Amino acid sequence: MSAETIAPLLMMASLRAMAETVSFDADLVGTAPSGWIAGVTGRGAHRWTVEADASALSKPNVLKQSGRGDFPWCVKNDAQFADGYLEAKFKPISGKQDQAGGVVWRWKDGDNYYVARANALENNVSLYYTQNGRRITLKYVDAPVAKDRWHTLRVKFAGKRILVALDGKVYIETEDEHIAGPGRVGVWTKADSVTLFDDFVYGQNVT
Repeated sequence: MSAETIAPLLMMASLRAMAETVSFDADLVGTAPSGWIAGVTGRGAHRWTVEADASALSKPNVLKQSGRGDFPWCVKNDAQFADGYLEAKFKPISGKQDQAGGVVWRWKDGDNYYVARANALENNVSLYYTQNGRRITLKYVDAPVAKDRWHTLRVKFAGKRILVALDGKVYIETEDEHIAGPGRVGVWTKADSVTLFDDFVYGQNVT
């Protein structure tokens, strides 16, 4: 592994001790997770439910998105900060248009936030900002994203700087300042993706 890869990973790991983890195991199966709000950017409908799943990384439950909408999202209501990190385990199950799993941060409302996502149909990782309901691409990078397997998507953000890693490898390192200031964090999908999420981890940078 090159020094260019190791340095960003070390910086991303430096805040791990401050982590809060949500495993969805205390939530009632068949309902939305407690303390989260859900919606969709654009048209369509979302369906975020806690479900029991034998493949869960922290058994027994996962968070599942099985609705169909432009960009369904689900964010933690009581976590708001400008600089920090987040990580989610995700498993793409199905989808003819997309098989995406993503994370959002600096979420102001359903039309304004950052999102990083990995796509099993396209085998890539991408970074966007959504402003006034429009999703604008910042960067695409090819990356292996297997269907029906658990992956780890991790983002670190501080000021203008953004790092995006998939399964322990940094794929995107860039700067952008379209969405500034504190916002909520959460998870995201696209179109007809059916995706599972588990072990959502987040932390605020207070250094």
